[in-house]
Amino acid sequence: MTEWDRRGQVELNRRRFLKQIGARDFDLASVRQVHSSHVFAVLQSAAGQLQYQPSGIETAKCTATSPPAGDGLMTAEAGILLTIRIADCLPVLLVDTRRRVIAAVHAGWRGALDRIIEKAVGDLRQVFGCDPSHMIAALGPSIRACCYEVGEEVVEAFHGRFAHADRFFQMLAQRPGMAPHHDSIPFLSAYPPGHAPEHLPIARLDLVAVAGFQLASAGVKPAHVLVADLCTACRTDLFFSHRREGGRTGRQMAVVGIRPGKRD
Repeated sequence: MTEWDRRGQVELNRRRFLKQIGARDFDLASVRQVHSSHVFAVLQSAAGQLQYQPSGIETAKCTATSPPAGDGLMTAEAGILLTIRIADCLPVLLVDTRRRVIAAVHAGWRGALDRIIEKAVGDLRQVFGCDPSHMIAALGPSIRACCYEVGEEVVEAFHGRFAHADRFFQMLAQRPGMAPHHDSIPFLSAYPPGHAPEHLPIARLDLVAVAGFQLASAGVKPAHVLVADLCTACRTDLFFSHRREGGRTGRQMAVVGIRPGKRD
């Protein structure tokens, strides 16, 4: 265990962060991230307890009080901070300033393949009556195409789901059997850890391009999409990177919340 990942240090850093953004009194909402397309609405009970409800379902029987397994959160209630943890995957924060509604999405390649970003916009529209053309989307630091090598099975999976998947990839000019570059990092496989075949990477995946396509398809204006042009794998001086650091690393936290008070 290193100094930065000791529980006390993590808690101290979190308190400092919340103080810096003026959210010390906010309730933190989170999910058990599983690289899915599940999105939950977050509510607050009369007793002040956070409740998680599957998007689009309004029956109380489906409400949970502990963080559920999923990768997206949304709320229209002030004083709740939606949180996403990342160390290479893409954080997407959505805001409808007119309806005063927000969402936070964790988009790894599996979630992106299942269109979680597009689904989140649709859920905001269905549950809260949001107009996607009024939404603002912020795409945070993540591993970018410069470092995100994937195998043939990932390329084929995207081509099976998206008609224009070519725009998401940069094909590698690497011959079969050719040794990877000495500075490359382990590429992403569709198989569970320890069960991946010895396939060489054939392309680099551009998660930002996937996100941009899904946002546009859902009706978010390209001019309303803000991108932090930083690669977590390139900039381990600033960020944690699961792949660059061999899986033993910390997590960044992306957050979005609604301040209590005036609607302006």
